[in-house]
Amino acid sequence: MKKTNQYQHKKILVLGLAKSGVSAASLLHSLGAFVTVNDFKPLDENPEAQGLLEQGIKVICGSHPIELLDEGFELIVKNPGIPYTNPLVAGAIDRGIPVITEVELAYQVSDAPIVGITGTNGKTTTTTLIFNMLQADKEFHPLIAGNIGTVASEVAQKATEDNQMIVELSSFQLMGIQSFKPHIAVITNIYEAHLDYHGTKQEYAKAKANITKNQSEEDYLIVNADQDELIELISFSKAKLIPFSTTTNLANGSSIINGMVSFLGEEIMPKSDITLPGDHNLENILAAVAAAKLLGVSNQAIRKVLTTFKGVKHRTQFVDEISGRRFFNDSKATNILAAQSALNAFNEPVILLAGGLDRGNGFDELIPAMKNVKAMITFGQTASKLEEVAQKAGIEIIKRVDNVEKAVPVAFDLSNPGDVILLSPACASWDQYKTFEVRGDIFIDAVHKLK
Repeated sequence: MKKTNQYQHKKILVLGLAKSGVSAASLLHSLGAFVTVNDFKPLDENPEAQGLLEQGIKVICGSHPIELLDEGFELIVKNPGIPYTNPLVAGAIDRGIPVITEVELAYQVSDAPIVGITGTNGKTTTTTLIFNMLQADKEFHPLIAGNIGTVASEVAQKATEDNQMIVELSSFQLMGIQSFKPHIAVITNIYEAHLDYHGTKQEYAKAKANITKNQSEEDYLIVNADQDELIELISFSKAKLIPFSTTTNLANGSSIINGMVSFLGEEIMPKSDITLPGDHNLENILAAVAAAKLLGVSNQAIRKVLTTFKGVKHRTQFVDEISGRRFFNDSKATNILAAQSALNAFNEPVILLAGGLDRGNGFDELIPAMKNVKAMITFGQTASKLEEVAQKAGIEIIKRVDNVEKAVPVAFDLSNPGDVILLSPACASWDQYKTFEVRGDIFIDAVHKLK
C-alpha cells in the first residue's frame, strides 16, 4: 500500500457506512486523519459503527444532523448510495467542502495498476471475464474489487506492484472521484438508468464518462463502437481509444472477423466455441478480450476462459433442469434493457417471472423481446404494469403471485418439457428484497425445493 500524508491530521467526515464506509473510515484512521463517522442507523442496531468506535473513531448515529457541517471538516467521504440532494451533502458542496467516494481513496493508496469497468449493463460479466482471463495466465496475480465484491479501498490496501486491480464501478462511485485514473478503462454501454438518482440521462452518462476524465495518452479506453452516442460522450478523453463491436470488423479493436474472435486483426478463437449464451454477452466478451490483450494475457488463457465460462451468478445463470424444464436466474436484470437481453438469448418457449420496485416507468419496450414468452408471472409493485404489457404482447397466460418464491412452483405447473423458466425482473428488488442477490438466492432455493 502506498503511504500518503495528505490526510494526516485532516478532519474528515465519513457519511454512511455499509462496506464502503467502514473501509474508508478504517483506512483514513490508519493514515492519521481525525475521522468522524455519521450513519443513519442507531448505534445499538449498528455493529459496523460499534466496531469503528472500538478503534477509537468518533461515531454519530441515528440521524444526519446538519450541524455537523459546523465542525470544520475538510473532506467528506460519501457512501455512493447517498444522493447529492441529501442536506448534509448539498450543504457541504455549498460550503466548498470536497465530497468523494471511497474508490478515490483506493486509487490513492493502490500500488497495483487499475482496470476499471463501468456501463449500464454487462459490468459484472465483463469484470469477471477479465479477472478470470488474468487468473488463467500464471504471469498475472489479479485482485477483483468494487461493486462485484470486496470494497476497492479494502483491496487496494493489500495490493502490490505484482497485482492488477480489476474494479467494477458504478455511476454513483464515479461521481465522487478527483484524481482516480485507471490504466485501462472499459465502458460496456450507456442506456437510460438510475434517473431517480441522476435526474437525467445526460447527467447519468456524464457520471459514467468520469472513468476517463483523468486518463492520459499512456492509458487505454475500451468502448462500445456500436453506440455513436457513447463515442461522442467520451470524445474529450486523452486515452488511446480501443473500440469493440459485434457488428463491424475492426482492425483497430476487438470484433468478430470471419467467425473468429479477433483483436487488432489477430485471430484468437472461433466464436462458435464460446460457452456463454446470448448476443449481449458477446459485447462483454469483446470488451474483456481487449482488456486482457492490452495487459499481455496469452491467447491460450483467453481461450480457456471463453470455452468454459457459463456466466455470473444472478446474470442469466443456469440453475437447474427439472423434468425437461431449464431454470435461469437473471435477478441482476434490474432494468428493461437487461431483461430484453436475457429474453433475446433464448429461442425456446419462455415463462417469464418479472416485477419489483416501481420507478415510474412503463414497460412497453419489453414487447419486441417477448416473442417467445408463453406465460408471465408477476409480483411486486410493478405487477399491474407488467400485466398490461403482457396483454399488449398477446401473452394469454398471466398470473400474479405475492413474491418470487411463490412464482417458481406456479411457473413449473404452467410449463412443459423444453421450456425455459426465467427470472428476469426488469426492476430493482427494493420493494420486497434488500438486494437483487437476495431475490436471486430465493429463486434458486425455490427451484431446488421443486426436487
